[in-house]
Amino acid sequence: MKKVDYKKDFKELYLPKETPVIITVPELSFIYVDGEGNPNNEGFQKDTELLYALSYGVRMSYKWPDPPTDWYEYTVFPLEGVWDLVDKGISHLDKDNLKYRIMIRQPDFLDRSLFERIVAETSRKKKIDAYRAGFGSFSEGLVCQMLHIGSYDNEAKSFEIMEEFCKGKGNKRLEKTHKEIYLSDPRKTKKEELKTVLRFRIV
Repeated sequence: MKKVDYKKDFKELYLPKETPVIITVPELSFIYVDGEGNPNNEGFQKDTELLYALSYGVRMSYKWPDPPTDWYEYTVFPLEGVWDLVDKGISHLDKDNLKYRIMIRQPDFLDRSLFERIVAETSRKKKIDAYRAGFGSFSEGLVCQMLHIGSYDNEAKSFEIMEEFCKGKGNKRLEKTHKEIYLSDPRKTKKEELKTVLRFRIV
Protein backbone atom coordinates (compact mmCIF):
# COMPACT_ATOMS: atom_id res chain seq x y z
CA MET A 1 0.00 0.00 0.00
CA LYS A 2 1.14 3.55 -0.74
CA LYS A 3 2.59 5.35 2.30
CA VAL A 4 3.43 9.08 2.46
CA ASP A 5 5.54 10.89 5.07
CA TYR A 6 6.04 14.58 4.29
CA LYS A 7 9.34 14.60 6.22
CA LYS A 8 10.76 12.06 3.76
CA ASP A 9 8.75 12.59 0.57
CA PHE A 10 8.48 16.40 0.51
CA LYS A 11 11.69 17.60 2.16
CA GLU A 12 12.07 20.48 -0.31
CA LEU A 13 8.72 21.94 0.73
CA TYR A 14 8.75 21.30 4.47
CA LEU A 15 12.32 20.90 5.69
CA PRO A 16 14.44 23.74 4.24
CA LYS A 17 17.72 24.84 5.80
CA GLU A 18 18.46 28.07 7.67
CA THR A 19 19.60 29.70 4.46
CA PRO A 20 17.27 31.03 1.73
CA VAL A 21 16.44 29.00 -1.38
CA ILE A 22 14.23 29.59 -4.40
CA ILE A 23 11.82 26.83 -5.37
CA THR A 24 8.59 26.33 -7.29
CA VAL A 25 5.64 25.12 -5.22
CA PRO A 26 3.11 23.07 -7.24
CA GLU A 27 -0.67 23.17 -6.91
CA LEU A 28 -1.69 21.41 -3.68
CA SER A 29 -4.99 20.69 -1.92
CA PHE A 30 -5.85 22.11 1.50
CA ILE A 31 -8.56 22.34 4.10
CA TYR A 32 -8.55 25.95 5.29
CA VAL A 33 -10.19 28.48 7.59
CA ASP A 34 -10.17 32.26 7.12
CA GLY A 35 -10.02 34.67 10.04
CA GLU A 36 -8.86 38.00 11.42
CA GLY A 37 -7.20 39.24 14.57
CA ASN A 38 -4.46 38.43 17.03
CA PRO A 39 -3.27 34.81 16.69
CA ASN A 40 -2.85 34.70 20.47
CA ASN A 41 -6.60 35.04 20.90
CA GLU A 42 -9.10 32.23 21.42
CA GLY A 43 -10.57 32.58 17.90
CA PHE A 44 -7.33 31.55 16.24
CA GLN A 45 -6.98 28.60 18.59
CA LYS A 46 -10.49 27.39 17.75
CA ASP A 47 -9.77 27.72 14.02
CA THR A 48 -6.61 25.65 14.47
CA GLU A 49 -8.46 22.98 16.46
CA LEU A 50 -11.10 22.76 13.72
CA LEU A 51 -8.45 22.23 11.04
CA TYR A 52 -6.82 19.41 12.98
CA ALA A 53 -10.18 17.80 13.75
CA LEU A 54 -11.04 17.73 10.05
CA SER A 55 -7.57 16.60 8.98
CA TYR A 56 -7.53 13.72 11.44
CA GLY A 57 -11.03 12.87 10.28
CA VAL A 58 -9.63 12.42 6.78
CA ARG A 59 -6.71 10.41 8.14
CA MET A 60 -8.99 8.02 10.05
CA SER A 61 -11.65 7.66 7.33
CA TYR A 62 -10.32 4.18 6.52
CA LYS A 63 -12.20 2.99 9.63
CA TRP A 64 -15.57 3.90 8.15
CA PRO A 65 -17.96 1.08 7.13
CA ASP A 66 -17.49 2.37 3.56
CA PRO A 67 -13.96 3.85 3.53
CA PRO A 68 -12.49 5.76 0.56
CA THR A 69 -11.41 3.16 -2.00
CA ASP A 70 -8.13 4.96 -2.74
CA TRP A 71 -7.19 5.70 0.90
CA TYR A 72 -3.51 5.30 1.77
CA GLU A 73 -1.46 5.69 4.91
CA TYR A 74 0.17 9.08 5.44
CA THR A 75 1.45 11.47 8.08
CA VAL A 76 -0.86 14.45 8.71
CA PHE A 77 0.80 17.54 7.25
CA PRO A 78 1.81 20.51 9.43
CA LEU A 79 -0.27 23.63 9.98
CA GLU A 80 0.37 26.46 7.52
CA GLY A 81 -0.73 30.09 7.60
CA VAL A 82 -0.93 32.82 4.97
CA TRP A 83 -0.72 36.22 6.68
CA ASP A 84 -1.80 39.66 5.48
CA LEU A 85 -3.08 42.97 6.92
CA VAL A 86 -6.70 44.07 7.27
CA ASP A 87 -5.67 47.74 6.98
CA LYS A 88 -2.55 48.16 4.83
CA GLY A 89 -1.90 51.53 6.47
CA ILE A 90 -1.37 50.02 9.91
CA SER A 91 1.90 48.39 10.99
CA HIS A 92 2.24 44.64 10.77
CA LEU A 93 3.35 44.80 14.42
CA ASP A 94 -0.28 45.43 15.40
CA LYS A 95 -1.46 41.84 15.69
CA ASP A 96 -5.11 42.86 15.95
CA ASN A 97 -4.78 44.10 12.34
CA LEU A 98 -3.77 40.70 10.99
CA LYS A 99 -5.89 38.54 8.73
CA TYR A 100 -5.07 34.95 7.94
CA ARG A 101 -5.91 31.80 6.09
CA ILE A 102 -4.68 28.83 8.08
CA MET A 103 -4.59 25.49 6.30
CA ILE A 104 -3.43 21.90 6.35
CA ARG A 105 -2.42 20.09 3.18
CA GLN A 106 -4.48 17.03 2.31
CA PRO A 107 -3.79 13.67 0.62
CA ASP A 108 -4.61 13.12 -3.05
CA PHE A 109 -7.64 10.95 -2.31
CA LEU A 110 -9.60 13.77 -0.63
CA ASP A 111 -12.18 15.16 -3.04
CA ARG A 112 -15.17 17.48 -2.60
CA SER A 113 -17.60 14.67 -1.84
CA LEU A 114 -15.39 13.11 0.83
CA PHE A 115 -14.65 16.54 2.32
CA GLU A 116 -18.37 17.21 2.74
CA ARG A 117 -18.77 13.87 4.52
CA ILE A 118 -15.85 14.69 6.82
CA VAL A 119 -17.37 18.09 7.64
CA ALA A 120 -20.74 16.53 8.48
CA GLU A 121 -19.18 13.80 10.63
CA THR A 122 -16.89 16.25 12.46
CA SER A 123 -19.78 18.64 13.17
CA ARG A 124 -21.86 15.79 14.56
CA LYS A 125 -19.18 14.07 16.66
CA LYS A 126 -17.32 17.14 17.95
CA LYS A 127 -20.41 19.33 18.36
CA ILE A 128 -18.70 22.17 16.47
CA ASP A 129 -19.46 24.19 13.34
CA ALA A 130 -17.14 22.51 10.85
CA TYR A 131 -19.04 23.99 7.90
CA ARG A 132 -17.04 27.23 8.12
CA ALA A 133 -13.97 25.41 6.80
CA GLY A 134 -13.21 25.35 3.09
CA PHE A 135 -11.49 22.93 0.72
CA GLY A 136 -9.56 23.87 -2.38
CA SER A 137 -6.34 23.76 -4.39
CA PHE A 138 -3.76 26.54 -4.43
CA SER A 139 -0.56 27.14 -6.41
CA GLU A 140 2.13 29.40 -4.92
CA GLY A 141 4.47 29.17 -7.89
CA LEU A 142 7.96 30.67 -7.59
CA VAL A 143 8.87 31.41 -3.96
CA CYS A 144 11.76 32.13 -1.65
CA GLN A 145 11.82 30.20 1.61
CA MET A 146 14.02 29.44 4.58
CA LEU A 147 13.83 27.89 8.04
CA HIS A 148 13.43 30.40 10.86
CA ILE A 149 14.44 29.24 14.32
CA GLY A 150 13.22 31.32 17.23
CA SER A 151 10.32 33.48 18.27
CA TYR A 152 7.64 34.44 15.76
CA ASP A 153 8.28 38.06 16.80
CA ASN A 154 11.83 37.85 15.36
CA GLU A 155 10.81 36.73 11.88
CA ALA A 156 11.54 40.18 10.41
CA LYS A 157 15.27 39.43 10.58
CA SER A 158 14.84 36.28 8.49
CA PHE A 159 12.66 38.12 5.97
CA GLU A 160 15.43 40.71 5.54
CA ILE A 161 17.92 37.92 4.81
CA MET A 162 15.51 36.39 2.29
CA GLU A 163 14.89 39.68 0.51
CA GLU A 164 18.62 40.39 0.23
CA PHE A 165 19.15 36.89 -1.15
CA CYS A 166 16.46 37.44 -3.77
CA LYS A 167 17.96 40.79 -4.76
CA GLY A 168 21.29 39.08 -5.35
CA LYS A 169 19.57 36.52 -7.59
CA GLY A 170 17.77 39.17 -9.64
CA ASN A 171 14.39 38.43 -8.07
CA LYS A 172 12.13 40.54 -5.89
CA ARG A 173 9.37 39.95 -3.40
CA LEU A 174 5.97 40.07 -5.08
CA GLU A 175 3.87 41.16 -2.06
CA LYS A 176 3.98 41.62 1.69
CA THR A 177 1.68 38.62 2.15
CA HIS A 178 3.68 35.62 3.32
CA LYS A 179 3.27 32.01 4.38
CA GLU A 180 4.43 30.31 7.55
CA ILE A 181 4.62 26.53 8.06
CA TYR A 182 4.74 25.51 11.70
CA LEU A 183 7.07 22.60 12.40
CA SER A 184 6.93 23.04 16.20
CA ASP A 185 4.11 23.02 18.71
CA PRO A 186 4.34 26.41 20.50
CA ARG A 187 2.62 24.91 23.54
CA LYS A 188 5.48 22.46 24.05
CA THR A 189 8.50 24.29 22.58
CA LYS A 190 10.60 27.13 23.98
CA LYS A 191 10.32 30.33 21.93
CA GLU A 192 14.00 30.27 21.01
CA GLU A 193 13.65 26.72 19.64
CA LEU A 194 10.53 27.16 17.50
CA LYS A 195 10.99 26.01 13.90
CA THR A 196 8.97 27.81 11.22
CA VAL A 197 9.28 27.70 7.44
CA LEU A 198 8.97 31.25 6.07
CA ARG A 199 7.95 31.70 2.43
CA PHE A 200 6.93 34.51 0.08
CA ARG A 201 6.21 34.70 -3.61
CA ILE A 202 8.77 36.28 -5.94
CA VAL A 203 9.17 37.38 -9.54
